[in-house]
Amino acid sequence: MTNYHFIGIKGTGMSALAQILVDSGEEVQGSDIEKYIFTQPALEQKDITILPFSEDNIKPELTVIAGNAFKEDHPEIQRAKEMGVPFYRYHEFLGEWLKRYISIAVTGSHGKTSTTGLLAHVLDQNVPISYLIGDGTGKGSEDGKYFVFEACEYRRHFLAYQPDYAIMTNIDFDHPDYFKDVDDVFNAFQEMANNVRKGIIACGDDEYLQAIQAKAPVLYYGLSEGNDFCAKNIKVTESGTTFDVFVRNDYYDTFEINSFGDHSILNALAVITMCDYEDFSSEQIKEIFSFHGVKRRFSEKQLGNQIIIDDYAHHPREVGATLEAARKKYPNREIVAIFQPHTYSRTKTFLQEFSDALSDADAIYLCDIFGSAREAQAKLSINDLQRLIPKSNILELDQIDVLNQHKDSVLVFMGAGDIQKYETAYQESQIN
Repeated sequence: MTNYHFIGIKGTGMSALAQILVDSGEEVQGSDIEKYIFTQPALEQKDITILPFSEDNIKPELTVIAGNAFKEDHPEIQRAKEMGVPFYRYHEFLGEWLKRYISIAVTGSHGKTSTTGLLAHVLDQNVPISYLIGDGTGKGSEDGKYFVFEACEYRRHFLAYQPDYAIMTNIDFDHPDYFKDVDDVFNAFQEMANNVRKGIIACGDDEYLQAIQAKAPVLYYGLSEGNDFCAKNIKVTESGTTFDVFVRNDYYDTFEINSFGDHSILNALAVITMCDYEDFSSEQIKEIFSFHGVKRRFSEKQLGNQIIIDDYAHHPREVGATLEAARKKYPNREIVAIFQPHTYSRTKTFLQEFSDALSDADAIYLCDIFGSAREAQAKLSINDLQRLIPKSNILELDQIDVLNQHKDSVLVFMGAGDIQKYETAYQESQIN
């Protein structure tokens, strides 16, 4: 048994990894800011000690794992290196840990978390597994055969992994504070593909993924003809979406998911393809219908006569997919978008694309840009986006009651920053 100390334990990946280690019989503590973060309850339920940041937290008997958000000048990182204790960055440690299992990395510019969660759910219903999901959820199993984990492309961190399998959902330009352009992103995924040992499950509807070259076999899934696994005869019902799956043009089976939108079908197809490759039966795979989603991915609740949806969407493609899903699930209701851009660099790069994606909503409210600690504020404000969307309005916290006018509507709160403070303020205003 090893004693671990996590620097930045409330981060989504760090929180999940801490839970995995505890479940696997290890001793874990961690440090972070004192502000409440949504990953805390899961840590507290496993009796993981969370300390305020202090160099005194570092002891000789500890193995230290540092979150990737923290620079080398962080006091705890400096103390760990001065003391010479075993030290890893998050992605470095994860790259070592997954070697114990049949590992399945889920990566892509969009859809990683939802697909990881869905695959983990299906496998977990059938065999003992470990999994790490990017919403802060983690589970360890000492006798588990599979390890399912989300692999992030930011700063090419996923190159620390050599998984048995990789699911690749798509390739798109994002993280403009690091990647130069979409070709730079593609090159990172190509490097990742070269690390995969047994097989790649890739979305064949994505033109960049079609160009991936790999040593391992590549199976393609998608909605278009020519994919190895293809969804056809798609029907939207009140409870979700049904579709037939054809494997190389031969009917395989009919599946149902309790979610909406083409992106949800593609996520399910990725899981169906992966599970079939590992010889799970279609009946076992049909557990996809019992999946209720991951945190902050189309999370719904009823508030009076309104539906509240909370979603992590922070890229134009994700915003468009979320609004499409809301429209398909609630075709007869007004769709209201409440959007908080995340980072100045992303907002500046995709200003017109955000405008186009948001314009699909019936009403649009824009919140101030959530600035990133890793960039300086550009000469940019939320007003620059608002000018491109004439029907949009700026939303201030002290004016949150303006959302009352949207009776019987679907309010879609989207963003990767602190958009939840607007959602919480609105919900509290309805109770008081």
